[in-house]
Order: sequence, then structure tokens, then C-alpha cells
Amino acid sequence: MKKFINHVDDYLAESLAGFAAAHGDLVVLNTDPVYIRRKRLKPGKVALVSGGGSGHEPLHSGFVGYGMLDAACPGQIFTSPTPDQMMAAAKAVDTGPGVLFIVKNYSGDLMNFEMASEMSEVQNAMVLINDDVAVENSSYTTGRRGVAGTLIVEKLVGSLAESGASLEQCKAFGDRINKHTATMGVAFTSCTVPAAGTRTFKIGDDEIEVGVGIHGEPGRRRARMAPADAIAGELLEAIIDDLKPGAGAELLVLVNGLGGTPLSELYLLFNSTRLWLQRRDLRIARAQVGSLTTSLEMAGASITLCTIDEEMARHWDSPVLTPSLRWGM
Repeated sequence: MKKFINHVDDYLAESLAGFAAAHGDLVVLNTDPVYIRRKRLKPGKVALVSGGGSGHEPLHSGFVGYGMLDAACPGQIFTSPTPDQMMAAAKAVDTGPGVLFIVKNYSGDLMNFEMASEMSEVQNAMVLINDDVAVENSSYTTGRRGVAGTLIVEKLVGSLAESGASLEQCKAFGDRINKHTATMGVAFTSCTVPAAGTRTFKIGDDEIEVGVGIHGEPGRRRARMAPADAIAGELLEAIIDDLKPGAGAELLVLVNGLGGTPLSELYLLFNSTRLWLQRRDLRIARAQVGSLTTSLEMAGASITLCTIDEEMARHWDSPVLTPSLRWGM
């Protein structure tokens, strides 16, 4: 195992310390229990709290700041944070109107966020993200997994919250965005969890895992390597079959790297996506390309489509200032 690491047990703590030091103008690290919060809270605003196992950076801590999250709860690598982290984070960022938990549909995350929601003294609601169309159930979930579409929900609802919307309005908007969002990914390699020291799964040099989860969970099928156009086509067929957008629909397209894929390849994959959609009279209204929901050093990518209306487009374009996503400020 070759990683920048001192001691396995200190991996997360040292990583978070570096993150907080690098972005001290935007975020504050709480260490007991562990959470990252926005440095400057906005009184009277619904607070957004998310989190999950580490290893998917910049999701979620990298999206704490103006226009997105107010706090993020990082668990150990690929392991859910605990209810006490979530409760403490919610209490720290609540300024009166309540807290919206944004939760990826993984069994541990859902169970712990539900416990935190029930035990918290803070008024709260929850949006459950289940955008992955690859499989209905997996070793980590009952129902569809929550993956890169989480970023879109966090950005759009974060903007709505900044505008002064109520907790009920933020939840309804988040649920609506989730229903209009679908994702599917493909992996070329596995990744190595530091505590394990070995690859999460084995895959041949000429093989790909179609529909992989962000923890390395199996997808729809193991296949032979293929050209980018063919891979994009298979992912998009599954996504469009799920979303069923009408002709001329406007889409927000996210081409997301899983951690070990060069940006040049992600832009090539976006080009394949663009041409595929163009042939079907589907318009790209907004686009984002980059490694934003990763799986440590896994090579591969996911494609996310969100059918957007004027309101969603406006909230996507609105200013955002976080460590990993920023524009319009």
C-alpha cells in the first residue's frame, strides 16, 4: 500500500486537520465529536447538514460554506458517522428555523441519521438521496444508492436556504430534485481502504465494472473494456430509461471522476455524453465536470443527469463559496 500516511489510526484526524487549516477562512473543525461547520453562520437561515463515510472527498466536507452545507459529519473511511456527530453538528449550526439533513441512501447513514433526527432537540427534516439507477438493492442498501446526485441536491437546496426559504420548502425542493436526478457509474480499478491495506475488489486489466457503487460495490455486470462512446452510451441508456425526459428537455449534466481518472479523460467522457444527448434532442443547459464524489483512488467515472426547470437553473447559477465549489462571489 503506497499512500501519504503516518499511522492508519490517525489517517482521518490528520486529514481533517489539514483540511481545516487549509480552509480556515471558510470552515471550523470540531474534534469531539467530529464535524466540519461553516465558519460564518447566517442567522435565521435553515441549516443544511450532511455527511457519510470519508473517502468520497470533496463530498461532503468540501461543500461546507456559503450557498451549500452548514455542516458535514465525516465518518471513518466508507463508514457512517455516528448519531452524536450529527446531533452536535445540527445543534451547532441551527439558528432557529431548523435543520435539514441530506442523507445518501446507505444503510448505516440512514439508520444513524434517523436516530439523530429522533433524538435531536432541534427541529429537523430529512431528504434521502437515491439517484443511482444501477441496482435496486446492494450490500450497503435497501433500495437505490445515493451517489453523485447528492452534490446537485446540496447545491440547489443550499441556494434556496440562503434565500430565506422555510424548512418545509427546503425539504420539498430537495425531494423534487432527487426525483429528477439519476446517476450511473463505471469502475476501471478498485481502491485500497487504508485500514484494510488491500484492494477492495479484484478486476482484470481488460475489465470494467458497469454500475459500480462508490464503495466498490458490484454493479450490473462485469464487462470488457470498450471505447468511451460505448461506455457513455450504456450509462446514459440506463439513466434516460429511468428519468424518461421529453424531447427538448433541459438537463444539468455532471461527469464525475471517482478519484483516479485524469481530468482530460473526464472531459472526453463529457464530449461522448454531449454527442449522445444531442442525437436524441436532449439539451445540456448546465454542465459540471470534475472529481467531486470519489472513491479514494478508484479509476472510473459516473454520469449524472438532472432534468431542470427555471427555478433549479437559477439556484444552480447562484453564488457559492466552499472549499471545493465556488463561483459568482
